[in-house]
Amino acid sequence: MQSRDHAFEKLKSHIGENPYPGRGLVIGRSHGGECWQQVYFIMGRSPNSRNRQFKGKGGSLETQPFDASKVEDPSLIIYEAMLELGRAFLVSNGDQTRTAYEGLNAGRSFSEALSEREREPDEPNYTPRITGMLDLAGGSASIALSILKANRSDPGLTDRWYYYPSAPQAGEGYALTTYMGDGNPLPSFEGDPLVLPIEASPEETLDLYWSSLDDDNRISLAVKEISAKGDGSRILLRNKYQ
Repeated sequence: MQSRDHAFEKLKSHIGENPYPGRGLVIGRSHGGECWQQVYFIMGRSPNSRNRQFKGKGGSLETQPFDASKVEDPSLIIYEAMLELGRAFLVSNGDQTRTAYEGLNAGRSFSEALSEREREPDEPNYTPRITGMLDLAGGSASIALSILKANRSDPGLTDRWYYYPSAPQAGEGYALTTYMGDGNPLPSFEGDPLVLPIEASPEETLDLYWSSLDDDNRISLAVKEISAKGDGSRILLRNKYQ
């Protein structure tokens, strides 16, 4: 129980009291442990970043423009955010979701698949690419997380961080966000993955994170519920602009 209390405290400090953690993902077990959940959210400050919405289709989630006539640069804002390959469930903040999917499908490992990608080229922010995978094949759960971020000394280089944590406790999930907070340039995420809360149902998790995100900068939020064996899933989503 103490660990879950700490997860709520971290949600408050890093998400609730933070005007701009950017984009974020969480992979964890429902409170009660009956299923798995993946959370993905996007935020926006510029008109181009705010002109987005989520659309789910089957087990996939993608970003789409809310108003196609106002799109300035689709390259970093329109992408597949969630994909499924067998009993592997991918989530990321960019088109590297597809890179990971194709690499895994070709027999490469998670880190091998992402080795060809770099941090985003949006100078001066050099937004990190964050990616997560829940693999339920083989009868046991494994989680992989990755953050590709600009090298501090030379932002033309990419530092690659991979994490393979043990399965979380029920009611908890591992999380990455793109930024530590607002700024100019935006400060990239630092440190190990966070441990944040996961509620019993995806509806409750959706409400928890939506209410925690800054109400001015939040854009879209999705929660995928995944069966314990990985043989079924469903996506719930909420868009600021309907």
